[in-house]
Amino acid sequence: MIWTDHAIVLSTRKHGESSVIISVLTRKHGRHLGLVRGGASKKLAALLQPGNLLSVEWKGRLEEHLGVFQVEMETAHGAKALSSREKLTNLNTVCAMCEACLAERQEAEGIFGATLILLDMLDETRLWPELYQRWELGLLNELGFGLDLSCCAASRQTGDLIYISPKTGRAVSRNAGEPFKDKLFPLPYYLLVDEVKPTKKDLLSVFIVTAHFIERCVLAPMNKKIPSARTRFIDRLK
Repeated sequence: MIWTDHAIVLSTRKHGESSVIISVLTRKHGRHLGLVRGGASKKLAALLQPGNLLSVEWKGRLEEHLGVFQVEMETAHGAKALSSREKLTNLNTVCAMCEACLAERQEAEGIFGATLILLDMLDETRLWPELYQRWELGLLNELGFGLDLSCCAASRQTGDLIYISPKTGRAVSRNAGEPFKDKLFPLPYYLLVDEVKPTKKDLLSVFIVTAHFIERCVLAPMNKKIPSARTRFIDRLK
């Protein structure tokens, strides 16, 4: 079995004296593991930094085997992130979330493309939290747990939507939600209108929502928790 693809490095772990096992997010083959022989050497270690975009060739005797990667550098996002702690925190967050939320070999072409945009925008530190939040919302959507903000879950009306149901991820109107408002998430207006820019309060509010659904719908079935890298990212944002 042989295939080639573009791949974003998510994590590495040493295997034996000189090799490493890498976890990568590929465009066509999802999150995939493979062995890199000699990966612990200085030359290859620089290529295998999390966030780097590689061209990879995977070989395995059978499709379900771990297999071996041959790697070539395309874009060194990892080196770019080393220029500041904020950029490194941002990069580590998206890599850790891909690692935690994506099952191995699960199709994820849309997530790959969105992740590549995030990595290309690492220098845009002021804009990055908003882009990353859009990425988390897109992740939920790609995995089948996206929010539905098109109309009120109770009344079906499309106006005056100010809440999100923690059970269904659907919007709730002011009148329908009034009796349960203490149990509902607030719905920031910017999620309904593209032209509206979010405040820091808006972003933090929605990050609570995305964390809730990622933990409940994506991570809990795999006995996982939100990565500590994301927690550090939110703490820096506050």
